[in-house]
Amino acid sequence: MRWPAAFTLALCLFAQGVDADILRFTAIPDENQSRLVERFSKVADYLETRLDVEVEYVPVKSYGASVTAFRNDQVQLAWFGGLSGVQARRLVPGSVALAQGSEDAEFKSYLIAHRSTGLERAETLPEAIQGMSLTFGSRTSTSGRLMPEHFLRQRFEEAPEELFSRVGFSGDHSRTIALVEAGTWDLGAVNFSVWETAVEDSRVDTDKVDVIWATPPYPDYNWTVRGDVDEGFGEGFTESLRAALLEMDDPELLASFPRESFIPADNALYAPIENVAEELGLLR
Repeated sequence: MRWPAAFTLALCLFAQGVDADILRFTAIPDENQSRLVERFSKVADYLETRLDVEVEYVPVKSYGASVTAFRNDQVQLAWFGGLSGVQARRLVPGSVALAQGSEDAEFKSYLIAHRSTGLERAETLPEAIQGMSLTFGSRTSTSGRLMPEHFLRQRFEEAPEELFSRVGFSGDHSRTIALVEAGTWDLGAVNFSVWETAVEDSRVDTDKVDVIWATPPYPDYNWTVRGDVDEGFGEGFTESLRAALLEMDDPELLASFPRESFIPADNALYAPIENVAEELGLLR
C-alpha cells in the first residue's frame, strides 16, 4: 500500500486496476511528495486496520488532479483543502465532509518576506508591499492563494496583478518558502502549519525569510468522502470511516499532518470558502 513518490495517479490505477474492494484515497500535494507518501502510507495502514478493508494511498501531482480523481471515482476519499473540497463536493453530489483537524476550524495563512525587503511583522498588511513580487502556492490552494488573495483585495481594493510587480504560483507551500528564502520572490503566501513545522524542523532559515503578517481565521482542510461509498463498501461504511478518522489518536500519526486531533465537519462549514471562490471566479 506504499506507492513510490514518482508514480503518477494514472500509472498506479493502470497497474492495479480499479478494484471495488479497495478503498483508495488521495490528498492535495501541498508539500513535497516524499513527505506526503510517508505521511499517508501510515494513514492507509491505520484505516485498513480500523475498517477491515484494503486501503491504498494514491499520490497525485496537482490540486486539480486530486479533484479529478475524486470526480472520476478513482479515489473515494480525499484530504482536501477548503477550496478543493468545495470543488469536489460540487462535482460529486451527495459527497460529504467528514472531519477536519482541530486547527482547521480557524486556519490561517502567513505572508512571508525575504529579509532584503526590510519588512517587519505587523498587524495590518503594510503599504510597502505594493510594487514588490509575490508568489502564491497552487492556483487552487485555499491557504496558499484563495484566502490570501481575498484579504489582499479587501485591504488594497486591487487585484494582485495590479498590486505587485510580479505574481507567480509555486505549486506548493514548501516550494513557496524555498523560493522566498532564496530571494527569487520578495513575498510568499503560505499555510501557517507548513511554515511552523518547517521552522521547528530547521528546514527554513529565518535570518533570510520570516512572517510579516497573518490572515484572519477561516475554515480549511477536510476529509471528504464520495456520497456513493456505502454502495461499494456496505451500509454504514461512511459512518465507520468518520469514526475511524475522529478516533485517530496516535500522536506520531497526528503530528505528521500536523494536527492535535480530528473533529467533526460538515459541508455547511465551508460556505465562506465557497462564497469567496465564487467572488474570485474559481468555481465552475
